[in-house]
Amino acid sequence: MIARWAAVVLLMAVLADLPARADPVAAFYGNTEITFIVGTGAGGSHDVYARLLARHLGRFIPGNPRVSVQNMPGAGGLRAANYLYNFIPNDGSAVGMFSRNMPLIGLLGGTNVQFNPRKLTWLGSPASFQNDANILIVRKDAPAKSIEEARRQDLPPLVLGGSAEGGIGNDVPIILHDTIGLHVKQVVGFPDNPAIYVAIERGEVHGRTVDLSSLKAVKPEWLNPGSNFRVLVQFARATRHPEFPDVPTARELAKNEASRALIELAELPYAISRPIAAPPNVPPERARALQEAFLAVYRDPQYLSDAAELKLDVSPIDGDEILRAIDAMAGAPPEFLEYARKLFAETKGGG
Repeated sequence: MIARWAAVVLLMAVLADLPARADPVAAFYGNTEITFIVGTGAGGSHDVYARLLARHLGRFIPGNPRVSVQNMPGAGGLRAANYLYNFIPNDGSAVGMFSRNMPLIGLLGGTNVQFNPRKLTWLGSPASFQNDANILIVRKDAPAKSIEEARRQDLPPLVLGGSAEGGIGNDVPIILHDTIGLHVKQVVGFPDNPAIYVAIERGEVHGRTVDLSSLKAVKPEWLNPGSNFRVLVQFARATRHPEFPDVPTARELAKNEASRALIELAELPYAISRPIAAPPNVPPERARALQEAFLAVYRDPQYLSDAAELKLDVSPIDGDEILRAIDAMAGAPPEFLEYARKLFAETKGGG
């Protein structure tokens, strides 16, 4: 009798273990924590998007792993991209979120660039920017009360805040200066986005360029009627955002056709918004599990409810669309790529 019971117990243990043995992906992730590296500091929009995704992602990966967020700011996200590409095991236990410019920076290369964007295992982006806009927002007591005044050279320049070396938003004011004649001075070196917002509220700088979705997530009161702020121009929009029908786009304000073409090319990275990737050469079955889980999150009612509460845009794109965007950037005219190379060099040590 004892032998029979022992056999039954052994059989039950074997049967209970069959699903894990039958699904090696579940077996791996059932004993693995996923590290989610964010190439920006805490408190910004990338961090908000990443932490919300991390809260839900594990439910859709076989084995239901825990996902922990690790902020790794530095060089506008280049530190995190290099780290993910070269120093993280390529077993599917880590993913990273970068700035939209990072794939282009990878294509341009350079001394400090140590990754190839085409070889990363792309999951996608939580937003495609189709419902978003990059806006120039300033205090109402800024010297320019309109975009027309902001282009006048006989008035004091708008003083805008920028983050530390290579920061994601530092390129836009330069592009607007070069293409629409924006009279601007940029004060860079702020450690993170919250520090820039504090400086604006204190009147140390007049404003900044920022994604509308980011502002809604961290400073929604700035957009309220009667607030102390005004929006002067929209960037990364082919048409005016529905919420700002009276605010012109950069394309409308371009000095000439060459400037308009430059604006359109500079807006290409916005289509991928906040790209997320795993290292190169992740085992195919684990890569597929990560990619499928990433898209499944954005169909989940609980995620959608949480995103709505945080006022986050939900317009995801998959990894294939990221690769198509990278191909489009790589196929840009040589003069634009050279302009971008000089632009990112100019924002070093500042943005």
